[in-house]
Amino acid sequence: MTDKGSRTTAVSTMGYSKKRKDKNGKFRYTAVYLDLRDRERSAGTYASKKRADSEWQAAEARQNEGRAASPIRGRIRFRDYSAHTWLPHHVMEASTREGYTYALNKHLMPFFGELRMIDILPGTVREWVTSMTEAGVSPSTMKHAKAVLSAIFTTAFNDHVVLLHACRGVSTPPVPKPVIRILTPVQFDAIYEALPDADTQLLVETDIETGLRWGELTEIRVKDLDLVTCILTISRAVVEVAAKFHPEGGRFLVKLYPKDKEWRRFKLSKQIVLKIKTHIETLGLGPNDLIFADRQDEVEPSRPTKPDPSQLGQTEPNEKGKTYAHGTLSAYSVGKCRCEHCRAGYAFYRAERRDAGRDQPRKPRRRETDGHLSNTWFRNQVWTKAVASIGLDFHVRPHDLRHAHASWLLAGGADLQVVKERLGHGSIATTEKYLHTLPDADETALGALAKVRGQTVG
Repeated sequence: MTDKGSRTTAVSTMGYSKKRKDKNGKFRYTAVYLDLRDRERSAGTYASKKRADSEWQAAEARQNEGRAASPIRGRIRFRDYSAHTWLPHHVMEASTREGYTYALNKHLMPFFGELRMIDILPGTVREWVTSMTEAGVSPSTMKHAKAVLSAIFTTAFNDHVVLLHACRGVSTPPVPKPVIRILTPVQFDAIYEALPDADTQLLVETDIETGLRWGELTEIRVKDLDLVTCILTISRAVVEVAAKFHPEGGRFLVKLYPKDKEWRRFKLSKQIVLKIKTHIETLGLGPNDLIFADRQDEVEPSRPTKPDPSQLGQTEPNEKGKTYAHGTLSAYSVGKCRCEHCRAGYAFYRAERRDAGRDQPRKPRRRETDGHLSNTWFRNQVWTKAVASIGLDFHVRPHDLRHAHASWLLAGGADLQVVKERLGHGSIATTEKYLHTLPDADETALGALAKVRGQTVG
C-alpha cells in the first residue's frame, strides 16, 4: 500500500508529504517538492500531514514565480521588480547605472512604484507622460526617463513577467535638436590665452588637435604616445561616478576600452607631440603615468586678488532700495550680490582675517581623486572662467572642442571616413553632422546665388 500523499500519488503535482518516525517513535511528515532540475527538496518536517501539504504547496508556488507560464510573477510591484530584480542584474556601464538609478528614483518610482507590473499598460504610461508634462519636466529629461522605463519592460517582457510591453506605441514630447555652434579658430585662440597656466593650455590644445572625449583625453598615459612616429593609441577611457556606483568605492573607474568598444590609432602633429614630450620630460613621467593628471599637491593655493570698487559700479537695489559698490564687503553681505567681483572682495576679506589670526585657519579642500583630472572641477574652476573672460555670446563646454575638431577637419577638406575613424564615431551619419557648421560654410552657396541673381537682373 502506498500512503495517501506519497511520492507515487503525487508525481504529477511535483510535491508530496513523506511520512516518517522521529527518535521518540512519533510519526512526522516532511514536506517534499521538486526543484527545477527535478531534484527532491525539503520544505521542513511537521507534526501533521495537513501542515506538511501546506508547506510543500507554498514552496512549489514560490518556485513557480520563476516559471514562464506562471501569472504570479506579474503581481510583483514595479518598485520591487525594478530596484531588486532588474537594476542589480542588468549589465550596463557604471556611469549608465548612475544615470538610470537617478532617473528611476526621481521620475519613475513616484508614479509607478506601488503599481503591479501586470497593471502597467500603455495607457498608464501615457498618464505618466501627461503628469510629467504638467509638472514642467523638460522633453529631454522625459525622453531619458522613458528610455529607462522601456528598458525595464523589455526585460520584463522577455522574461515573461508581463504579457505586453507597456511602452510600445507611447510617445513623449519631441526634443528639438539644438543648432550646433562651432568655435572658430580665433575664438579658440582667445580662450587658450585666457587659461591660467601652461599645463591647462597644453591639455586644451591637445584636445582641439585630437578631438578626444574627456574620458579618453585624461586617461592618456606616456606609453600610449609614440614620440617618434607621433602615433597615439586610444585603448582606454575613464569615467567619474559617485562612490556607491564604483566597484571599489572610488571616484574614477578606468574602462579597458573607449566608448565605441574599439581601439583606434591616429597621428598627431609634430608641434603638439614636441610640446607633450617637453611636458613629460619636465615632470619626469614614467610609461604608466598620466600625461594630464590632477597635481593638486604640486600647486600652491591661489590667493584672492582685491578688486577695485571704484571701477566696478553699483549693485542692484536691495529690498530697502539701497545700492553698494561692487567688490566691497557691504555689497556681498548686505547687498546680497554674488557676482565675481563681490565674491572676490569677500574672499580677500576672509584671507586677510586668516593671515591676521582672527579666524580659525582651515585646510584647503582637497579634490577626491586617484590622480585623474575631474571634468567637473576643470569645467567649473578653469574652463568656465576662461570662456567668461572673453565674452562669448554662446555657451561653450570642454566637449565642444571635439565638435570643433571635427568641423575644422571637414572644412579643411579632410575625408569624411578618415574623420569618422579618428573620432571613433559608430556611424558616419554622426560625422556628417559637422559638415558646413562653421560660420563661413555657406559663403560659396551665397556667392553662387548672387551670381545667378546678377545674371537674371542683367
